[in-house]
Amino acid sequence: MKRPLIIIFAILIIDQILKIWIKTNMHLGEEISLFGNWGLIHFIENNGMAFGMEFTKGGGWGKIALSIFRILAVSAIGWYLVDLTKKGAKQGLIIAISLIFAGAVGNIIDSMFYGLIFSASSYYEVAKFMPEGGGYAGFLHGKVVDMFYFPILRTHYPEWFPYLGGRDFIFFRPVFNIADSAITIGVAMLIIKQKSFLGKQKEAEKTKVEEVL
Repeated sequence: MKRPLIIIFAILIIDQILKIWIKTNMHLGEEISLFGNWGLIHFIENNGMAFGMEFTKGGGWGKIALSIFRILAVSAIGWYLVDLTKKGAKQGLIIAISLIFAGAVGNIIDSMFYGLIFSASSYYEVAKFMPEGGGYAGFLHGKVVDMFYFPILRTHYPEWFPYLGGRDFIFFRPVFNIADSAITIGVAMLIIKQKSFLGKQKEAEKTKVEEVL
């Protein structure tokens, strides 16, 4: 269990340090160039899911429902991770689930606590940590901080393109954070190595059954 814990805590620490620095040093929309115009630190916040996707239906109750769903999902992932380590699953599978777990927890922390401990960020003012008048939102109503933006390709859809003709096309458009990256890498590992992971898992379970018999 040592390796998964190291992975989880390392991702959470890096993710939260960067988010807190962004939140307390940059105003919304502010940018810092990383690789010219191809890579930017671009501060935005979102009310929804990974990569800036939104979950707007239901207003405040929709936000609470999403947060509760996240907590339940993370609890299930955490239980599964513990079960995998006990069963001696393949290290690659354990690492992948650890990355997904850490990323999910990283974004939940924003939703749970950022509204309580920060003032609101705006396009003209940097947020304050532990403001005298209290935070900008209640428990589970905090916004997720995103900052990595890589608009590698900027062009336009051709005029003949259905519905989108003439509009801007940007690749890669979503703005994301360390937690989002951990989830994406973990899921990619599961997809690419699923046959290897599942084969090893079934073999381990079969061995345990044979030992009992």
